[in-house]
Amino acid sequence: MTRVLVVDDQFLIRAGLAGLLRAAPGIEVVGEASSGDEAVSLAAETGPDVVLMDIRMPGMTGIEATERILAQAGATPPRVLVLTTFDLDEYVYGALRAGASGFLLKDSGPERLLAAVAAVGAGDALFAPSVTRRLVEAYARRTADEQPPALEALTSREVDVLRLCARGLSNVEIANRLFISEATVKTHLNRTMTKLNLGSRAQAVVVAYETGLVTPGAAGR
Repeated sequence: MTRVLVVDDQFLIRAGLAGLLRAAPGIEVVGEASSGDEAVSLAAETGPDVVLMDIRMPGMTGIEATERILAQAGATPPRVLVLTTFDLDEYVYGALRAGASGFLLKDSGPERLLAAVAAVGAGDALFAPSVTRRLVEAYARRTADEQPPALEALTSREVDVLRLCARGLSNVEIANRLFISEATVKTHLNRTMTKLNLGSRAQAVVVAYETGLVTPGAAGR
């Protein structure tokens, strides 16, 4: 059972999302929050597996709420799935850097929403890596003055896996490309995130672009 906290300052959107999730098998809605502050409190109280986080809210934004929720979480922090109206929104990029696991457009259909919650809840790849890549391409150069983690600590195979991950390949696709098992792919990704002190696969994708391992706008895989 995937336990979900729904966060949105607009009542109708929040109620619609919660209703859809409640009707789906294998999902339990543990709470609804109308603000970032309430989201932080409810996350601590209910311990959800996934937080559907609206990013544009008055007062505490979804980015700050994401940072606080993950900072206060224990050994098994929730996965934050950001909700946004715009697919090229620098707030979403900021949320990925804050540790969110992915994002979903508010006009996405029910099937995509449920698939996103299932994927993020299972700790899988970003459910829409290609869209996340567009965000990275649009905003990675704006943070050129920051010093991203060095990749020297990674093995050559870990670098290969990170590169393909940033290109938008799923774990299964990476395994097939490198002739290794899906479990081995997950192991390499986990070790990469540990070595680079990253909290999510989304952050690993960002680092791949910011370090130049993957070039924004480059074609092919």
